[in-house]
Amino acid sequence: MDHIDRALLARLQQDATQSYAALGEAVGLSAGAAHERVRKLRERGVIRRTAAEVDPAAVGGGVLAYVTVDSTSWMGDAATSFAELPEILEAHIIAGSASVLVKVRTATTQQLQDVLRRLYAIDGVSGTQATVVLETFFERPVSPLTADQV
Repeated sequence: MDHIDRALLARLQQDATQSYAALGEAVGLSAGAAHERVRKLRERGVIRRTAAEVDPAAVGGGVLAYVTVDSTSWMGDAATSFAELPEILEAHIIAGSASVLVKVRTATTQQLQDVLRRLYAIDGVSGTQATVVLETFFERPVSPLTADQV
């Protein structure tokens, strides 16, 4: 991946609806060349998908919490059980005192409590600790630019 690919990725992360002509102009390529590079980035799995960024509060996800999950056994085989809970946006096996870290969005704290109950139903889960987010300063996507290019 070269600096042009990285620049294309950065521009697509800002606005994935840009035309290939606009993308190409921004990085010094023709529309066709920009299209071909984006196609290759998709083929290689660098671009996983294109999605709309939705305001969570506008669709009933105003409560954000990070939950650490303690367990009595290895949780690496429980990915499907975590994925079955639609309120869980991310789930990660972690090092440290807990086994899993999940990112949860719900409309209310009562719904968050229900998610915690359902987490306890997953085989091997022995405890949870939820941290509710009061305010988000910012969220950013992964930067395709390396430190020396910023």
